[in-house]
Amino acid sequence: MSEMLKSEGIVLNLQTEDRESVIKRCGKLLVDLGYAKERYIEGMLKRDGVFSCAIGNGIAIPHGEVEYKEDILKTGFTVLTYPSGIDWGGQTIFLVIGIAAKGDEHLDIIGNIVDCFDEEEDVKKFLDITDKEKIREMFCGKAE
Repeated sequence: MSEMLKSEGIVLNLQTEDRESVIKRCGKLLVDLGYAKERYIEGMLKRDGVFSCAIGNGIAIPHGEVEYKEDILKTGFTVLTYPSGIDWGGQTIFLVIGIAAKGDEHLDIIGNIVDCFDEEEDVKKFLDITDKEKIREMFCGKAE
């Protein structure tokens, strides 16, 4: 699981921006890190347009529509933090996790998110973490 989240895919303390820009930022990271093809970003935008990627507790999880699965090269995700929050269709979001997942591998990622961020307070505490390796451990476990 540790290859699913690379240090370069963790971007902390970002300034507020609109949700389309956030989705594009996540998508570009997924592309740059070799998890998806450029076209996948279109699928991420389309998905959020149909059904909001905000899941509550200050978290959004942008990911592509099913028809864009072919644009996923391998499973991976990105972690972006917005300490001042961003407006996501009326919800304030502090943590954005962009996902590109083959098959059902997204279920492990989402399971870890739910375990780590059961309450909105958990998200706010997370925003204070500045060590990317500690963040990787939270999502992927300790490196072996």
